[in-house]
Amino acid sequence: MADAVYEVFAVRYGHAPRQASQNFLAGDPHDGPMPMDYFVWVARSTRHTVVVDTGFSPGEARRRQRELLRPPVDGLALLGVDANAVKHVILTHLHYDHAGNCDLFPNARFHVQDRELAYATGRYMRHAPLREAYDVESVVGLVRLLYAERVVCCGDGDSVTPGITVHHIGGHTAGLQVVRVETAHGPVLLASDASHYYANFEQARPFPIVVDVGEMLEGYDRMRRLITEPGRIVPGHDPLVMERFPAPEARLEGAVVRLDVGQRQ
Repeated sequence: MADAVYEVFAVRYGHAPRQASQNFLAGDPHDGPMPMDYFVWVARSTRHTVVVDTGFSPGEARRRQRELLRPPVDGLALLGVDANAVKHVILTHLHYDHAGNCDLFPNARFHVQDRELAYATGRYMRHAPLREAYDVESVVGLVRLLYAERVVCCGDGDSVTPGITVHHIGGHTAGLQVVRVETAHGPVLLASDASHYYANFEQARPFPIVVDVGEMLEGYDRMRRLITEPGRIVPGHDPLVMERFPAPEARLEGAVVRLDVGQRQ
C-alpha cells in the first residue's frame, strides 16, 4: 500500500562539542574531539506524516549550554511540515533533547513506551544522576497530555501507522524505543539513543549515560535483527549522518538529509 511506504528524513537542529572519552563507557584511548549533533526525524507517506522526537527548547539549550541551530519546528518547516498539522509524534524516550516542545504540536497524539512513562514519573527520579537528563517541565507536560487523552502508551512491536512500528530496547533509559519505517528502498531503523554514534553499536562500546548496560548491549544485537543491513540503522546523535546521507535538495544541505535512499556513493 502506498500509504505504508515512507520517505524518511533527519533534521539537524542542534550541536554540542564533546570529547571521544565522553561518548564511551570505558573512555577512549585515542581521546580527541567527537562532537554531538541533535536531530528530529520525519517519516512521510502519501497519507501520513509522522514526527519522531521533538527536540529541546531554547530555554533548555541555554541551561545546558547547547547550540540551538534552529528551533526543531523551524527545521520541520524546511520540509513543509507544519507542527500544527502533525497528527502523530513518536517520542523515543523522554530525555530533555527528545521530548521538549510538545506544546508546539497541538493536534498530535504522542506515542511513548509505557515503561518510559512509568520510569520518568516513578521512584528512580528521586536520584539526581538518573533524572539529570530529564526536564521535569517536559515530563509534567506529557502527564497533562496523558490526562487529555493525547498519549498512546506503547508496547514492544506496536504499530503507530501502517508501515511504522516501535520496538522497546531499553538500556539508555528504561523505556527507550527505536522506530522501524518501511520505505521503497527497504526498511530504515531510527535508533535514537539506543546508539548515539555509529561506533557505539558497530564496536559494541556503550554510551556512558545508561540505566542498564546489559540491555544496551543486547539492544545492539536486537537492532541488527530488526534491520539486516547495518547501513540502514541510523544513530541518534552522530554528525556522520549528515555526511553519509544526501540532502533532499541543495538548499537543505547541512540541515536535512534523506535516509531512505541509502548512503552517498
